[in-house]
Amino acid sequence: MMPRLSAILHALCNPKAHAMNTSTPHAPPHDALQVLAFDIFGTVVDWHGSIALEMQQRYPQVDGDAFALAWRDGYAPAMARVMSGELPWTLIDDLHRQILDSILPDFGLAHLGEAERAQLNRVWHRLAAWPDVVAGLTRLKTKYILCTLSNGNINLLTRLSKQAALPWDCILSAETFHAYKPDPRT
Repeated sequence: MMPRLSAILHALCNPKAHAMNTSTPHAPPHDALQVLAFDIFGTVVDWHGSIALEMQQRYPQVDGDAFALAWRDGYAPAMARVMSGELPWTLIDDLHRQILDSILPDFGLAHLGEAERAQLNRVWHRLAAWPDVVAGLTRLKTKYILCTLSNGNINLLTRLSKQAALPWDCILSAETFHAYKPDPRT
C-alpha cells in the first residue's frame, strides 16, 4: 500500500525523523510550519512559453502558442480517462505522449518519426523556471523543507528540477499515490 501524504509529510516535519536536528539554532518548533509543497506546471515553471519556444525553434511553420495550448487542453480529459477507470494508472509522460500523437496531424506534423516524437515529448522535462523562482525557492529553503506535489511523474520532475536548478528537498508526485490531484489520496 502506498504511504499517504500525511504520513510522508509527518515524517518530513518530524525533526527526529528528518535530518533536521532540534538542537540546531534554526530548527523550528515541532508545531511550526516546516514544509512547503509546490505545484509545478504553471506555478514554478513556464510550460506554455517553454513549449511555444521549442516549437518555434524546431518547427517554425507551426504556431507554437496554439500548439502548446492544444497539448495542454488534452491534459484534463486524459487524466479523466484514467480516473474513470477507462485507462489503467498512467504516468503523465505517457499521457503527454498520447496527447502529442493526437494533435500532431492538426499542426501538419503527422510525418514525425518515433525519435522526433520522443524528443518533443521530453520538452516537459526541459521547461524553464519562471525568472524569480530559483532565487525565491533558495531563500525559502533556508527556513523550510521544500517539496513538489505534482501530477508529473517522478522521472519527469527529477529531470525538470535538475535542468532548471530547482532546490527541492523532496519530490512528491501523483505517481507515488497512483492518484492525480485533486484526489484526496494525493
